[in-house]
Amino acid sequence: MKVAVVDVNGKDTGRKVELSADVFAIEPNNHAVYLDVKQFLANQRQGTHKAKERAEISGSTRKIKKQKGTGTARAGSIKSGIFRGGGRMFGPRPKNYSFKLNKGLKRLARKSALTMKAKDDAIVVMEDFNFDSPKTKNFTNVLKALGVENKKSLFVLGASNNNVYLSSRNLKGSDVVMNSELSTYKILNANKLILLESSLEGIESNLSK
Repeated sequence: MKVAVVDVNGKDTGRKVELSADVFAIEPNNHAVYLDVKQFLANQRQGTHKAKERAEISGSTRKIKKQKGTGTARAGSIKSGIFRGGGRMFGPRPKNYSFKLNKGLKRLARKSALTMKAKDDAIVVMEDFNFDSPKTKNFTNVLKALGVENKKSLFVLGASNNNVYLSSRNLKGSDVVMNSELSTYKILNANKLILLESSLEGIESNLSK
């Protein structure tokens, strides 16, 4: 499929680029997308949740009442979870939520996500640009020119560009990544996917393996 290339002012440059059908026009695999997004979100979890159990509570170790003859249930420790101030029973423990996915499945998920964006006409190809210095206003002007200032946008760079990255960092709805950092979650989370020309070769190379 061919897509028109726009400049930093959002104007059509008169040029078009061909997006690889092997990456942007496949049969989407919804289950692969689900697994890749699930893994991404699982990896964001710290898993440091912890509650004190009875062995970790400070308190007396004496038997609080005699075993028989009280007419109530027997109890051996004030640190038991049934008493106020006691340890928590079956509370959360530290856990690693991450899990492994095959590289082939992750590539399929990213290609499926890119195909979905292409079908929704949510991909913009933009010629490479740079700023003289990091300035949020410069990046805001680019967003306005593209008509995405009030939408979630994902800019994909072909090479590291510190000025562009720092200019976008204060804007909550915009994200800037390298083509090697592209993830299924970030693709689907954006309303508009802005691909810089220099990023296309890397994207197609990484996902055509």
